[in-house]
Amino acid sequence: MNSRMMKIIVDIFMVVFMSLSFVRWDNGNFAFHAIMGCACVVFFTAHVFIHRKWIKAVTKSLFAGNLNKSPRGLIGKYIINMLLLAVWGASIITGFIAIVPFFSEASGIFAFAWGRIHGITARIGLALVVIHGIQHLPQIISYFRIGRRAKN
Repeated sequence: MNSRMMKIIVDIFMVVFMSLSFVRWDNGNFAFHAIMGCACVVFFTAHVFIHRKWIKAVTKSLFAGNLNKSPRGLIGKYIINMLLLAVWGASIITGFIAIVPFFSEASGIFAFAWGRIHGITARIGLALVVIHGIQHLPQIISYFRIGRRAKN
């Protein structure tokens, strides 16, 4: 499987699991949310791993002061990506902290507070994912053009 196809598959699964993790159940059963969230973490980690060379190269160039600013919006994409890393990282950590008391029947103010922080970071992360998707819209569209290569 080529790297382009791997990127597409990882991104599709990541979006599907992230979307499903926002599903709420009336009976308060968070098992589905936890499973979808964990699957999303796996694909988020794979996504970051796949793009690690780009992250490293842009970070190095940015701090060295020799970032080639010719690609349109490169710094904006980098900022959104770093915000996504920070916000999703916080969402993942707070999600794991908040979910333990729910499953151990020891829920209380601790679980409520971490759950609220998790919910806030998840919604901020969702907004950043939408912005990230808009930034990559030409690339996403090019994935569906037959006979043309997608921009990497």
